[in-house]
Amino acid sequence: MRNNRVRTTALAATALLAALSLTACSDNGSGDNGKAGAAAPAGSTADQQSPAATAPDSGKDAKDTDSTSNAPAENTADRSKGSTSGAGGQKSNTGATGNKGTGNSSPVTCTGENTKVTVSKVSRPINHLLLTATNTGNRPCYAYHAPALRFDEAQAAFPVLRDSIPQAVVTLEPGQSAYASIGLFGESDGKDLNKSTHLTVYFTSKSNSGSTGSPAELTLPADTYWGSNGFVTYWQSDMADALTH
Repeated sequence: MRNNRVRTTALAATALLAALSLTACSDNGSGDNGKAGAAAPAGSTADQQSPAATAPDSGKDAKDTDSTSNAPAENTADRSKGSTSGAGGQKSNTGATGNKGTGNSSPVTCTGENTKVTVSKVSRPINHLLLTATNTGNRPCYAYHAPALRFDEAQAAFPVLRDSIPQAVVTLEPGQSAYASIGLFGESDGKDLNKSTHLTVYFTSKSNSGSTGSPAELTLPADTYWGSNGFVTYWQSDMADALTH
């Protein structure tokens, strides 16, 4: 009886120890899983951020690398093309400039030899004529000061309107024109007017001390009358500026 009781007790103790051992193992496993579960979101979050951050960067780097690798080739081609056309353009311009330079490109004074001068009536202002001097030469020319006028065989110089002085000397490239208006007479002239058919236009020297070169000989419009209180303006680069006086 006693032996059976001892054996039974021993068996019960063994079973209890086994049960406790199983319980302990079960608790340890749950603890580890809990820790793993708690760590997983952090690990998963890190894993999710890493690819999300890495993937775009990797894609961007790859795209930038492709773009960068292509850019130099394109830029090099453009520079090469630009350089070629630029060199050609410079060569052409240099040639043109050189030819122009060696072909007398320095300005000269406008005279009757290198200009064509015309005279015409204008509707406004009334009692005015318009002089037009066009550069017919192959070099620029300076239209200095105001033209000096002589109607027919008149001895007195025709008055110059000082208020018409331009800001700078008028420079005419080949084909360009300068303008001067002629106020034929003033109110104070009354009926004391002179009728003329011919006009001589002299070009003034740079020093304004007299005429230079050959004059232009013009036929005046029909029934042209002038008085001693008339005037001629300085040469202007714009027709409207000449006719404002």
